[in-house]
Order: sequence, then C-alpha cells, then structure tokens
Amino acid sequence: MAEKTKTVIHFRTLCGIVLLLMALAASAWRGPPAWGQSGSGSGPPKAGSPSGGENDWFVYLGNKAPPKAPPKQINAAEALPPLPLPATPLRRTERKKPPQPETLMGKVIWGESASFTDSTGDQVQIADWNLCPTDVERLLEKARETGLSYHWTNVNLSDFQLDPKTLPALIFSGARTLRLSDAHLQALRSYVLDGGTVICDSIAGSPFFYESAKQAFLQAFPECRWRVLPSDHPLYHMFVDVTRVSYPRPQGTNEPLLEGMYIGSRVGVLLSKYGLGCGWNRDTDRLAQIPKAAYYDIKSAGEIGVNLTAYLVGYADAAVVEARPEIYAAADQKPPTDEFVFAQLKHEGAWNVHPGAATNLLTMLRRHTTIRVNLKRIVVDPEKDDLTGYAFLYLTGLDDFSFAPRAVAALQQFLQAGGFLLVNNGLGLGTFDRAVRRELARILPEAKFQVLPDAHGLYSSLFKIEQVEYSPGLAQANPSLGSHPYLQAVFLGGDLRVLYSPYDLEAGWLPTSFPLLKGYEPASAERLGMNIIAYIMTH
Repeated sequence: MAEKTKTVIHFRTLCGIVLLLMALAASAWRGPPAWGQSGSGSGPPKAGSPSGGENDWFVYLGNKAPPKAPPKQINAAEALPPLPLPATPLRRTERKKPPQPETLMGKVIWGESASFTDSTGDQVQIADWNLCPTDVERLLEKARETGLSYHWTNVNLSDFQLDPKTLPALIFSGARTLRLSDAHLQALRSYVLDGGTVICDSIAGSPFFYESAKQAFLQAFPECRWRVLPSDHPLYHMFVDVTRVSYPRPQGTNEPLLEGMYIGSRVGVLLSKYGLGCGWNRDTDRLAQIPKAAYYDIKSAGEIGVNLTAYLVGYADAAVVEARPEIYAAADQKPPTDEFVFAQLKHEGAWNVHPGAATNLLTMLRRHTTIRVNLKRIVVDPEKDDLTGYAFLYLTGLDDFSFAPRAVAALQQFLQAGGFLLVNNGLGLGTFDRAVRRELARILPEAKFQVLPDAHGLYSSLFKIEQVEYSPGLAQANPSLGSHPYLQAVFLGGDLRVLYSPYDLEAGWLPTSFPLLKGYEPASAERLGMNIIAYIMTH
C-alpha cells in the first residue's frame, strides 16, 4: 500500500511539471524577446496593433515571403577573390575603367529575430537587421549598370575585424531602436577614424531607429555633430544630380534629406531619416502595412543609392590618406619663435577638413626652400586662447559656423595688430562660403572682399604664378574662371590682412583626389600655398 501511495504521488508530481511546462510554452512569445535573442510563437507583432510603439514597425518588408527559419547567413561575395579597392576616384568628366569585383558593403547583423508559424504551418523568421533582405544586394546590382562592379557581405560585429581597406562601408538597416554595446561603438569609432564609412537607413522612416542611431553615434563621436548635407555636396551629384526627390507619402518637401558626421572632408557616418532600402529593393508595396512609414520612391532611392555607391568608391582613398596620423619630429613639439607656425582656428563647424595637408605643405617648404618652418600644426580656439603669439591663422570648414562675441573681438584685435588670416573653403561648398562672408563682416564691418590683382606680389613671392589648373568639377561648374588664379582679399591700411580662397586650396596639398571637388589641382595648390607662406614671412 505504501509503495502504491508513493507511485500516485510521483505521478501527480510529474503531471504538475508537465502542466507547468505547457503553461510556460503557451506564454513564451509575448512580443519580441530580449535583445540579441530570438523568439518563437504564433506570429510577429502586428503593424498598427493597439499596443503602439516600436513593435508596430517590426514588419517584413521584402518582396517575397519571409525566409524559412532558421535563416542561413550567406556571404554574397564568398566565391570572389579579395581585390584591392581602386585608388582612383570617379569624376563626371572622365571615363573610368570599371573596377574589378570585390566587397564594398557589409550589412550589419543586429537586434532581434522572431520565429513564428505562418498560415501554412511553416516556420518563418524575421529579423531587425534584415527586414528587407535584398536591399543592399539589389542596390549593388543597380550600381553595376554604371560600371561599379561590387558585392556585399553580412557582418557580425562580435567576430569581425573591421578594416576599411578590405570593407569600406557598413550599413545598419532597421526600423526599431538600434542598441549597440560600448565595445561595438568603440570598434565602429575606430573603423570610421581609420577610413571606413557607416550608413544608417531607417528603412521605413521609423523615428525609433532614426533617433536611436543619432544618439548611438553621438556617443561614439562626442566631438562631432550631425549636419544636414547641403544640396551642392558631392554625394548628391556623383552620377546623377539629385536636387529633387519624391516621397509617396508627402513630407512637406521635395528635397532629399541626408545627415552626416564629417570625418576630415568626407561623411564618415551617414543617416537617412527616410527609408531607402525598400526603394533599392524596387518594391515599396509592403510599406502600406505601416501607417506612418516615410520613404523615398523607387526612382529617388535608386538615384541616391547609386550616388552613394560612387561616393564610397571615390572617397575611399581620400579617407585612408586623411586618417593617417600627423607625425612630427621631436624638435617640432615646441615651436621656436623664429620659425613659421601654422596655427589653425577651431570653431563649432567641421573645422578639420583635410588632416595632414598642412604638414605636407610645410614639409615641401622645408625640402625646397630655406624658409624655416615648424611641422607641427597648432590648433587654436579664438574664444579661449591668446592669439598675440601668432602671426598667421588658418580658417577652413565645410558647413555653417559662427564665432562667439569673445572670438570675434580676439580676431579683430589680431588683424588690426598686423596678423594674417588665410581662409579656405573646404571642397568649395556654398554653405561655408556664406558663413565666411557673414563672420568676416562681423570681425571687420567696414572691410570688403576684392579679387587679389594678378600683379600682386604674392603671386611672385616664391614661384611666378600666372596660370593655374582647377579641378575638373570646378572647371565644369564655372568655366569662366579660365586659368587665372582666383583669390579674394581684404586690405587694412594698404596691407594684405585676409586672403580667402572660395575654392579648395588645401585638398591639393594631399596625395589623393576628391571627386567633384571645387578647388585647385595639386601642382597649382602646392605652389599657391608655398607662395602664401613665403609672402607672409617677407612682409
């Protein structure tokens, strides 16, 4: 009898365990699981569900049925041998030999996946990073029509060595909150500073992905700001001029909107507030499932995408060159008072446009002339630092900026005391040009810019410069320049005190090219740069 009682107790205990397991299984899928995990159940979150929030955006957006679970990660270029990235950027005025096939973009695996049973009983899976599985693949198919023969791969940040020389760009695609660990953010920072580019596409125009991507990369780059790319930025004009776009759901504008963080002269991190991926995939029908979706139409997304691909290729070499550290001899760590010191002004805009360019120019001067120069570029904040110890200041940028009142007063005193200010328009963009003219009017209200006369002594201080060569982008945009040098000047008491180049002079001091640059070709830029310093040292 005792043994029979024990058997009944054991049977009841076993039944209790089974019922508990069944209850746990029934409640296992309650929306998406914890980040980095996967879940399973009867279905994914429904768009427009009463719960609201980011799960309403967790919708498969491909043009085919979701993949059967579990999905197999396939390297899109695994059958192709690794080839070096071509160093010659694309120019609209030149026909280039199509580059050899290689991997250009890595699509980053991030977030959650959710497995569920569809109406046919099959197990299918969707994932945050891959809501539109063929977006990058079809973008690069489109790019091949222009001669850019590149491929893509999937990238897991946890086991991938990020190297811009073998993989120039990473793309995050998604609609829900982008969450990245501190370790991943640090790895991405190093990747971008080494010359890589990160692209974030809010694939359906989701505010959750957009705002979280903004904050994540501000954390990774606290010294940078997000900036709206101006309409004359090279990215909008690499293959086709994108000045107007179409949004199937009107956004109150017909202008494209891309935001970026500048690293040197290039966009190191790019963010699209409005969806590009479904347009690259050439199927936006499924976006109807998301009532608040905001995205480019297929034509607009395709044009932006092809331009973006060309931009990545064209600026890849410049990115690596500008990422090289500026190295100085030990003797140049403390500048002597009898040497020329290159002091560059820091401001709230993108002030460090071409890292390494100044040192290259100074090295040329030291090699080819007897002018005593210090190779260490000094960074000066006019609002905080004492300017009285400098005879020369350099100002450059890519976008809007403004000086605080204290900086305006310091610069005014510097110029009136005989200092020289050289201003250079990085890439020759209109936004910086307007900011320069506005800020110089604050510093010197009575002064006016005038074209520096061809007979001015600056053009013969070292080399006799009668003709220059402009970049193809500038020569095409402004053919009236011809071959005469074009610099603008401000004179105080008959002395040259401010020299402004509306077209990029500094880019020519680096051993690389910048597609669609509005500036000088290297030989002309080098001679003008050395002449400017020689003039300053003798006047």
